[in-house]
Amino acid sequence: MRKKRRAQFRGRKIDPAALSEVRALLGEQPRRRDLLIEYLHQIQDQYGYLSAPHLVALADELGMASTEVYEVATFYHHFDVVREDHEAPPALTVRVCDSITCAMMGSDELVSALEAGLGNAVRVQRVPCVGRCDAAPVAVVGTYPIGDASSAQVLDAVREGKTQDRLPVDYVDYASYRHTGGYALLVDCVQGTRSAESIITELENSNLRGLGGAGFPTGRKWRIVRDQPAPRLAAINLDEGEPGTFKDRYYLERDPHRFIEGALIAAHIVGIDEIYIYLRDEYAGCRQMLEKELDALRCDPPCPLPAIHLRRGAGAYICGEESAMIESIEGKRGMPRLRPPFVAQQGLFGRPTLEHNMETLHWVREIVENGADWFASQGRHGRKGLRSFSVSGRVCKPGVHLAPAGITMRELIDEYCGGMLSGQEFYAYFPGGASGGILPAALGDLPLDFDTLQEYGCFIGSAAIIVLSDQDRARDAALNAMRFFKDESCGKCTPCRAGTSKASTLMERKIWDAELLAELAEVMTDASICGLGQAAANPMLSILKYFPNEVSHGS
Repeated sequence: MRKKRRAQFRGRKIDPAALSEVRALLGEQPRRRDLLIEYLHQIQDQYGYLSAPHLVALADELGMASTEVYEVATFYHHFDVVREDHEAPPALTVRVCDSITCAMMGSDELVSALEAGLGNAVRVQRVPCVGRCDAAPVAVVGTYPIGDASSAQVLDAVREGKTQDRLPVDYVDYASYRHTGGYALLVDCVQGTRSAESIITELENSNLRGLGGAGFPTGRKWRIVRDQPAPRLAAINLDEGEPGTFKDRYYLERDPHRFIEGALIAAHIVGIDEIYIYLRDEYAGCRQMLEKELDALRCDPPCPLPAIHLRRGAGAYICGEESAMIESIEGKRGMPRLRPPFVAQQGLFGRPTLEHNMETLHWVREIVENGADWFASQGRHGRKGLRSFSVSGRVCKPGVHLAPAGITMRELIDEYCGGMLSGQEFYAYFPGGASGGILPAALGDLPLDFDTLQEYGCFIGSAAIIVLSDQDRARDAALNAMRFFKDESCGKCTPCRAGTSKASTLMERKIWDAELLAELAEVMTDASICGLGQAAANPMLSILKYFPNEVSHGS
């Protein structure tokens, strides 16, 4: 029997007005699929949200299915996708961080006060870590960050129209960097004054390891990627989203060309054609500064340069995982890839890719100019090198503290952080951000470095230290971390997607079911496909191991 014809075509029709607006916005920019997220940002920046007609029009311009564009747009937290039967969001959004340190410092009270004071004209959102934990609690008015925020400060900013982040002040710009010897090492490498082998050997002897958290030896990584077939690419991770971490922003705001030179040296040594820098969307002022400084570098290059692309994240913690970041750079949802093949073999656009954290590259010039022995001799308690500790919580001087690798928590608090806040006693600490586990003050004399904390069920990761006092409950901090992982799970694998959700529910109970939580943690750790799910249970397991009184009595 002949089927009845549909009265309408499948899918949405293209709205001519929306198509015209999208074309005008994109102008002469290439219609490439990997630029999808950049174009979504442009539309949202212009109109305040992403409407269905604009998404359909963008899909048509890029030759993509509208469902592909929709699934990418809805994956990222910072995109407001508005259906035709829904109202557009208010023109202004105030985001209040409710991750671990900000929660400790009163973000709940701040949210309540802002909701009462701002009414419906301004949207107030709870958001995960915005990378400013040293100034908790933090509110962001539009893109304008306010540290140590009070409701009065935020209300004043709204009234005064302070909604745009500013460029960092007093940073070393291109001219100043060149004047003080910057890029001379790069020129020496390009001209052959320093050989590739000598540079790699210096890095190997320094014991420099990846400072994004994984800790893979830097020199060895350069050798591995250099041995892969050309063309090769580089992807630099500036998407620090781990609650408690803000060291990359600290260095970027002060000395941006130091890491850029490190990246260019790596590109020359490894034989890289193009460099992609992936910067988290929360760092709006840094993005403006970086665009300005990259333009200055291109206008007056010290030597021939590879292409450098700056890509903008869109609010997804998972994109700190190297393969998820690469998927995002390619304009896709930031979902981790199954491995093998590894990123060094088949990464960005299917090419061998050198992936690095920004701070790792920040140290390249310093180490090569001062020598491997200089860096390696800086450690303490048998460890080697320097570490940039992002310290937040109940200390007098939170911030980024450059200290010897292997320093203990007590030493770090006393020597660098000005001690604990008045009237508060050291109770516990996260040694490696939300995923690094929680240790009691009784274990405050352990050396803080790679490979020193694993036997205690923790790791140092990106060296994000959150200090708790006797006014805090470790179980509350662990629950905050688990809720963060639940919200940030990409959903690709069941152990992480379902495990973080189930664990959050179980951890909300007054008395924890230790046996069930331990079983759930084992599944998450063993079966999740990336580090998010594999490490999400660490804080929970730490509570069961080191703080049993907090979970057996619910107090």
